[in-house]
Amino acid sequence: MEYKSYMADRVKNMKGSAIREMFKRMADPEIISLAGGNPASELFPGEELSKIAGKILMTNPTLALQYGTTDGYPKMRDCARQRAEKVNSVGENDAILIMTGANQGIDLTAKAVLNKGDKVIVESPSFIGSLNAFRTYECGLVGVTVEDDGMSMEGLEDALKNNDGVKFIYTIPTFQNPTGVTMSLEKRKKMLELASKYDVLILEDNPYGDLRFSGEDVPTIKSMDTEGRVIYAGSFSKILSPGMRLGYIVAPAELAEKIEMLKQVNDVHTPMLTQLMCVEFMKKYNIDSYIAKNRELYGKKCACMVENMEKYFPKGKVKWVTPEGGIFLWCECPTITDITPIVDRCLEKKVAIVPGSNFATDIFAPSNMFRLNYSSATLENIEEGIRRIGEVLTELL
Repeated sequence: MEYKSYMADRVKNMKGSAIREMFKRMADPEIISLAGGNPASELFPGEELSKIAGKILMTNPTLALQYGTTDGYPKMRDCARQRAEKVNSVGENDAILIMTGANQGIDLTAKAVLNKGDKVIVESPSFIGSLNAFRTYECGLVGVTVEDDGMSMEGLEDALKNNDGVKFIYTIPTFQNPTGVTMSLEKRKKMLELASKYDVLILEDNPYGDLRFSGEDVPTIKSMDTEGRVIYAGSFSKILSPGMRLGYIVAPAELAEKIEMLKQVNDVHTPMLTQLMCVEFMKKYNIDSYIAKNRELYGKKCACMVENMEKYFPKGKVKWVTPEGGIFLWCECPTITDITPIVDRCLEKKVAIVPGSNFATDIFAPSNMFRLNYSSATLENIEEGIRRIGEVLTELL
């Protein structure tokens, strides 16, 4: 049976994440993956969470296993508020909603504000999960180049000036996915200024902000917002566990009310057990000392990756910017137009990387870029993986 005629127009041209497709091909234990966006599993507090979950299910199974409220367990909302207040990202008229992962918050925010034909300005390149969410609401994506210090503000103003129906700007200003770069303070202020001038919202996605291992912190865009123009997405995935699926949205109460209604339709509420586990972990342990361990390890892994790139990559053939935090490193090969043969050859050599086209507004256009992840591999696998990629680059460039 042919199903294409039954599919909604909004999904017909969607293209799945190359990262997820690679996972299917990586059942081979010999493959070294530098492709995903997974946190370091060796740091997961498995023993602590196991004890916490067991105690909850023994002492309060009804609360853990019964329906919860759509906006989140109150003590979980307090935990999210604490994290947002730590970076001054809760306004006087804001509400906080617990989400089943920050991705859900981004999707439901888009669903709440986008009509068919509206436009969203995004960084180019940007996170495929968010781009695909926006695509499902049949909006137009307007890409603005990411420079070494974040989105081009000249490009942003051109996009705002030359496109009707722009609803919001989507940005990952700190340790951006996929480039790893951080937007400067000057650009953050300018983005707010332009959003006000052209009367659009900003959706600030900050899943990596806690993972700085060098340099100085930069204030969130939300922290500088005086007009209620910024919706802020936060996450516990990179600082505690991605499998628990805990994120949150900080949004003006009027908008948050609509997002909450949409979440009720979507999944009723975020699982109570994982919310209770997070609350108990935050109460019993020092989350910031746990985050510090992540920062230290990621700093070592990033340094290892850069050191081996400098050693094994052909000189002058690959460009990159070394990040100050987060989990990604972005590479460009200026002498070619399509990275696909290199990605395929790397897989033949049992190492996985992600092609840049995966993060583009035009998913069918060729890209000469690729993304590397250093958080989930061991130091030994990082070195060996980069050595193999270097062989391929030397061969094909």
